[in-house]
Amino acid sequence: MSNNQPHKRPVIFGEVLFDRFPDGSVVLGGAPFNVAWNLQAFGQAPILISRVGQDPLGDSIRAIMTDWSMDTSQLQSDPSHPTGTVDVSFKDGEPHYEIVVDSAYDFVETAGLADIQNAAVLYHGSLALRGDKTRQTFHALLQQLPVRRFVDVNLRAPWWQKQAILELINGAAWVKLNEDELNVLTESDQAHNDADTELRQRYGLQALIVTRGSRGAELLLDNSAEDSQLEDRRLGVAPAQSTQVVDTVGAGDAFTSVILLGLLNEWSHRTTLERAQAFASAVVGLRGATTRDPDFYARFAAEWGIGR
Repeated sequence: MSNNQPHKRPVIFGEVLFDRFPDGSVVLGGAPFNVAWNLQAFGQAPILISRVGQDPLGDSIRAIMTDWSMDTSQLQSDPSHPTGTVDVSFKDGEPHYEIVVDSAYDFVETAGLADIQNAAVLYHGSLALRGDKTRQTFHALLQQLPVRRFVDVNLRAPWWQKQAILELINGAAWVKLNEDELNVLTESDQAHNDADTELRQRYGLQALIVTRGSRGAELLLDNSAEDSQLEDRRLGVAPAQSTQVVDTVGAGDAFTSVILLGLLNEWSHRTTLERAQAFASAVVGLRGATTRDPDFYARFAAEWGIGR
């Protein structure tokens, strides 16, 4: 990139909230926020579009973002609705979520969207689009930003409808979902090995990522993928057997963060997938989805040749 060219930035749209754990701890989260946090740690200067309440939790989020040098210009303040919260519980090691309705991020407004410049990619999930107001704002954003779109599917009952999710996928460049979500959206079962291929082809996706928990993830590419060394359009990766797990909250968000990092830095698909798995395997060693310890990120940044 020439020094005269503006830095292309990822735009992250969606919820920011606090996860409340069974032991009484409270951790800042929300998939879009987690992705933005990680991308900031890796020097990508993300633009987070979200909304918090005019309450102590909202003030805390703004202060924490400022301390992490994150851009808060698109973090809106809501005088009528509280900052989002989620109660996290665990069953058989897997997290379950009770998501509070009518949170501030359900009411994101269009004000300020016109100020967004130099967008490289638009990342969003599906949860924040449950509210009419935020969904309308999102569609206005799509009209403004004609950039590649990365959809992170989050099927959180009862806050989703199948047809609405499929409409979100349509027109996206990249889509990430887990194995269960794939089976639900394709009305398939785990024995149907071609469900991922059918989904990618049906919606003309450049790439589909299917995460498979402890078995890692697969990346399915269309025929336009430029990796000359790829003999097929399907790549797989698995975590090392030595991975130490504290909890799995945020593992998928960590994985997504590095996939986006690879897109922004034009890494090969294989390199991107391997680095995403390595980072996700490290994040499951944390309590919660992110950390405020810059050294945690620094070792990956040094290995990958990027900086905060």
